[in-house]
Amino acid sequence: MGLGDKISNKAEEAAGKAKEKTGDATGNESLQAEGQKDQAGAGIKQAGEHVKDAAKDITGQ
Repeated sequence: MGLGDKISNKAEEAAGKAKEKTGDATGNESLQAEGQKDQAGAGIKQAGEHVKDAAKDITGQ
């Protein structure tokens, strides 16, 4: 996983957490759900990058 991808995914995850907490604090269920969705999307991207890294390790590239 490239450093840029790691930073981007972590930033997306952090933004999702902030949205979720803001939604929770304000009682805005839509914003809370959007934050959870953003976090899930970032997690999926991170998992995909981990698979790519593992494949590179196996093939030695």
